[in-house]
Amino acid sequence: MFVNAVLSGLTLGGVYALVALGLTIQYGVSRTMNLGYGEFLIGAAFAVFMLFGTLGISPYLLAIVIVPVAYGLSWLVYRVMLMPIVRRARSPMALEIDSLLLTFGLLFAMMGVLVLFFGGNYTSYSYLSVPVHLMGETVALNRLASFIAAVLVGALAYGLLMRTRTGMALRAVAVDPVGARLVGIDVTWAAGLAFGLGGAIAALGGVLISTYMTFTAEMGVVFTMKALIVVIMAGVGHVMGALIAGLALGLIEAFVAAYLDPGLTVAVIYAVFLLTLLMRPSGIFGKAAR
Repeated sequence: MFVNAVLSGLTLGGVYALVALGLTIQYGVSRTMNLGYGEFLIGAAFAVFMLFGTLGISPYLLAIVIVPVAYGLSWLVYRVMLMPIVRRARSPMALEIDSLLLTFGLLFAMMGVLVLFFGGNYTSYSYLSVPVHLMGETVALNRLASFIAAVLVGALAYGLLMRTRTGMALRAVAVDPVGARLVGIDVTWAAGLAFGLGGAIAALGGVLISTYMTFTAEMGVVFTMKALIVVIMAGVGHVMGALIAGLALGLIEAFVAAYLDPGLTVAVIYAVFLLTLLMRPSGIFGKAAR
């Protein structure tokens, strides 16, 4: 049971880490909180479900089309919807509040469109539902493939942020937008790029999750909340911390489901979240403000 819980937790946590990474990039650079983040994930899941059922093309190949589309839509959301409130915001706090209110409306608008087209029933499809024997346990191939894809993309995104000039510019804007502007970095460009990248990563998470999990048009908020928990627990803007905390969240869910009760997973996660906030208000990997 222990090995099975570890494998299950890692496969789930890998996707959580990937999804949290996207939200970390969005919020850390643009300083705007996107409550509609999970709807991009669920939208991508339904897009795969529809295209796979119609065309029979592998979901992983469909991601080549869906992920860039999600990038473009997320970029448009920032440029068209969020830029006006960025320009008029009098303080960072005012910007965060305005972005929360605006994207709260975006959440329900996107959810309404998904419910209109796909209804409120649970949806799933079968892809790579083949048992694989690993370490004496049986794991579904679709879960294993999704974990490997999440790890590879997470490593690629981390390398982009830490080892390239573009990543350096994004990190500079995340640390100090005013200082970044003084050294010639286009802050608006960087924020739009980060918002687009976050949406693309969310869509990829939706593609991966759709291969082994049932989902509904109203589940986007669940993934938004879990991503928020990971981001806050890790420390806002801490990329590696988000990856580690995402894996930890998946492991906690798996062990609670295996050894206690699946119905207690949400309660335990929120208890760990609250305990972290009490002990480390700035996050496990965050630095305390002085």
